[in-house]
Amino acid sequence: MTRTSAPDIRVAVSTVIFSLRPGAESRDASIVLPLVRRTREPHEGRWALPGGWVDADENLEATASRTLAETTGLAPSYLEQLYAFGDVDRSPTRVVSIVYWALVREDLSRTAEQHNVEWFDATDLPPLAFDHNHIVDYALWRLRNKVGYSRIAHGFLPEDFTLADLREVYEAILGRRLDPANFRRQVESSGTLIPTDRFRTGSHRPARLYRYNQDVELADRGPLPQ
Repeated sequence: MTRTSAPDIRVAVSTVIFSLRPGAESRDASIVLPLVRRTREPHEGRWALPGGWVDADENLEATASRTLAETTGLAPSYLEQLYAFGDVDRSPTRVVSIVYWALVREDLSRTAEQHNVEWFDATDLPPLAFDHNHIVDYALWRLRNKVGYSRIAHGFLPEDFTLADLREVYEAILGRRLDPANFRRQVESSGTLIPTDRFRTGSHRPARLYRYNQDVELADRGPLPQ
């Protein structure tokens, strides 16, 4: 039995980059991500995830970092492989996309202004190119699940932060309010936070600044290299 020759299959890397945008007093913080407007067919004019083709002499994570820098100017605080998407009809030509997801601190996301790049609320996206809406939905699902058993929220925060800052990240990820007293008890007993001797002052009562225990991994990758 003879088999027809397989068409050329190209391998690409795309990245879902999440950041946090604090809301005004009357509005909750939200998870946002940058999208790139396509300038050629297919899907010319539509928004898409940043990405590019894998070079023959480049590993996948290096491709993700390179294409992020080229398209958005961003260097993430956390980068992890998410999933491989390879449905036959996802592109006019046969393309398998290795998708990464990344976290970027809010102060860095505001300084990254690139041509043809805009930031969108991750839960309120326009129709995207290819299967990228589905990819973002999957990345959000992974983020919401992972925040419950890892210190992944730290990827959105500066080195020092208050418990209110940390709770805001959790609330933005989970999409619901958390009881401040219960949240404080849980995170202080987790062993992942180190209280500092510094406080943030302002119009309210001074708030102690914390930092994460660097001996605890941001997220457990098992035997994979960090």
